[in-house]
Amino acid sequence: MTSIDRQRLNELAHDCGIASIGVTNAEPFDGLGDLLAARIKAGQLRGLDWFTEERARFSADPRNLHATARSIISVGVPYRMAPVACPDDEPRGTISRYAWGDDYHRTLKQRMRELHACLERELGYVIEARFLVDTARIVDRAVAARSGLGWYGKNTLILVPGHGSWVLLGDLVVDIEIEPDEPLRPKCGRCTACIDRCPTGALQPGYIVETPRCISYLTIECRGAIPHELRPLMGRWVFGCDDCQEVCPYTGAASTDEDADFEGRALDNIYPRLRWLLTMTEAEFRETYRGTPVLRTKRAGLARNAAIALGNSGSDADLALLEQVVQTHDVALVRGHAAWAMARIDGAAAAPFLRNQFAQELDEFVRGEIEQVLGCSA
Repeated sequence: MTSIDRQRLNELAHDCGIASIGVTNAEPFDGLGDLLAARIKAGQLRGLDWFTEERARFSADPRNLHATARSIISVGVPYRMAPVACPDDEPRGTISRYAWGDDYHRTLKQRMRELHACLERELGYVIEARFLVDTARIVDRAVAARSGLGWYGKNTLILVPGHGSWVLLGDLVVDIEIEPDEPLRPKCGRCTACIDRCPTGALQPGYIVETPRCISYLTIECRGAIPHELRPLMGRWVFGCDDCQEVCPYTGAASTDEDADFEGRALDNIYPRLRWLLTMTEAEFRETYRGTPVLRTKRAGLARNAAIALGNSGSDADLALLEQVVQTHDVALVRGHAAWAMARIDGAAAAPFLRNQFAQELDEFVRGEIEQVLGCSA
């Protein structure tokens, strides 16, 4: 089959709203399966129970997903919007930038489908393709690195020239030969800003993330209680974390990319009111975050995260609301974290209420949380 001129491919991608691309072949990724399996065994991916050793090895060969694959177009769509300032003194949490606007899974797949259609028109024949974004069994970052889209930063994210790590990744797997690009040379040098900045110490030398300590994991993937020792380190993050990106010199120098699909719809999609998150109904949660990545954490997870954020940033003025949450919230997970937040803000002031609540609470998790924050048997 006739392939396509590389410059022309760049032009078509740009026309489809894709700022950066790299191309690699569909051969297996040497050593990737063994590397991922070793990290699973070392507990560095603990909590991601769906990411098994079998899945890791499967992911190392793109043809397991698309038997006729010959090339992979690694797609990069930047999402660094202009900064948004908080307009008031309302206690607010922080949502990671990639989740301010529309769900990137749909956006990237739509743009890759448009690029696929452009390729078919350009070449004049049907092209078999797969459109992969994050959830499929392929390692997006490995594809991006081998394709020359960017290089691995020490925070394990892909750094794309001109955009830093503010880039969403997708993979367009096709059954045509396209001349591959060369991988880029990593340019982090001796810089360890991202490792030094990580609030929980999740980032380790050697391009390693200790997943169970990562704030993005804790606020999104973790469904249960967040370890007590990590809660004070989470600041105001309620969905994801951008700390390691904010301090990266390459990301700091990145251009602002105005893209309507990734703009925050309202302030609660960027800096949500913590008091409201703690009392929101299921309908309010779904209405506010419909069509955005935030739905993934579910109402209970977002309210749990809000309790921690309020505990880290609130004042005595928030104790009355937290009392209400501890007494009446329908999810025990949230009640327990709200009890912790009360003690975090003012343990002495919260103690009489928490002791009284312990005597009334029937849920063992909540009782355990109260016992722990009181520092003795209630």
